[in-house]
Amino acid sequence: MAITAIQGMGGIGKTELSLQYAYRSLEQDHYPGGVCWLRSSQDVGIQIVSFARTQLDLSPPIDLEMLQQVAYCWSHWREGTALLIWDDVTDYSAILPYLPPRGDRFKVLLTTRLDLVASVRQLRLEVLSEAAALELLRSIVSAARIEAQLAEAKALCQWVGCLPLGLELVARYLERKKDLSIATLLQRLQDKRLDAQALKQAEPGMTATLGVTAAFELSWEILSESAQQLAGLLSLFALAPIPWDLVEACLPEWEAEDLEDTRDKALLGLHLLQRSDQGLYQLHQLLREFFAAKRSGMAIEAEMKRSVCRVLVAEVTKESPKIITVGLITQFAVSILHLEEVAPHYKSDSSIELFTQIALFYEERGVYKQAQPWLEQCQRLRKLS
Repeated sequence: MAITAIQGMGGIGKTELSLQYAYRSLEQDHYPGGVCWLRSSQDVGIQIVSFARTQLDLSPPIDLEMLQQVAYCWSHWREGTALLIWDDVTDYSAILPYLPPRGDRFKVLLTTRLDLVASVRQLRLEVLSEAAALELLRSIVSAARIEAQLAEAKALCQWVGCLPLGLELVARYLERKKDLSIATLLQRLQDKRLDAQALKQAEPGMTATLGVTAAFELSWEILSESAQQLAGLLSLFALAPIPWDLVEACLPEWEAEDLEDTRDKALLGLHLLQRSDQGLYQLHQLLREFFAAKRSGMAIEAEMKRSVCRVLVAEVTKESPKIITVGLITQFAVSILHLEEVAPHYKSDSSIELFTQIALFYEERGVYKQAQPWLEQCQRLRKLS
C-alpha cells in the first residue's frame, strides 16, 4: 500500500494541494475505485462507513463493531484503484487501525504538520518563490494593479515570507479594498504585525478556514512548555540563520541533548523551525512574529532578553585576531546582525563602549560602511545620557 504524506508548516498549502489533486483525479477518472476525503479531526471510522454507504452502495452490518464495519467496507470496496485522503493528521498512530489492507488497490495521501516515520513517503512543501508568490497575487488582484506597484508587491511577498496562506489573505484584502495601495497595506502590516486585519480571518471561498495566527495556534497548543520557551527565545534573534552554539550558550542550564531533542522533535518535527545549514537554524518570518507575540506573555521574557544580549555581546566583543579574513568578517557580520536585533533590549552603562568596540572592529579593517551605524547609535546614546 502506497502512503504519501504532504508535510509542512501551517498555511503552506497542504490541504489545497491535496484538494486540487483530488479534483483533477476525479475529472480524469484516475481512481475508478473512488476518491474518499477524510477529516482527521472527526471520527474516521464513521466517515469511511458513511462514504461506503452513500457513494458505493455498501451496507456493512450495523451490529458489528466500528473497526469490523470498516474492514467490511475495505473487503467489499468498488473495483479499481481508490484514493483515500486523510487531511490534517495530528496523530499518525490514531489512524493506523483504519488503514486499508496492504496491496495495490488503495493509495493513501496524508496532509500533516508532523514529520512522520521513514516508512511513509514524504513530500515536504516549502514556501513559494517570489515569482510564484506574485503570480498568486495576480490570480486574485488584477495583474495591472500588481504591475503598477511591483516593487511594493515584492516587498509584500517578502513580508509574509511567501507563505501561501498569508499571500491569499492579503490578496483578498486588497481585492476587497479597491482603492487601497499596496504600500499602505504594507505599512499596516508593519505597524500591527499579526494583529493586522488582512491576516486575521479567512474568507468564504477559501480552502483555509483560519487566519494566520489561528493556523499557527494549532501547532503551538501541542508544544511542551520547554518547546514554547525555546521558540520564544529564538524569536529574539534576527531574521537570519541562527548558530546553534549561540542558542546553547543562552540556555546554559539545559542539557545539550535535551535541548537538541526539543529542537528536533518539537520545532523541527512540526515544521516550526528550519535547518538552513550545518549548525544553523532559521525561523519563517510570520512564525517569528507569532513566537515573539507569545514570548511577550511569558514570565521569563526579561530573563530571555538578558541571556541573549549577554551571549551576543560576548560573541561580538571577544578578542579578535590580528589578521582578518573575509570569512571572519562574515562570521562577525552574522553575530552583529543578531546583536542589532536585541540591542534595544540591552540595558547597560557599557552600551556606548560596546557599540564603540564594534565600530572600531570594522574601522580597523577598513569596513567603514558597517562601522557607521554603530557610531550613530553611540552618538544617540550620548545625547540621551
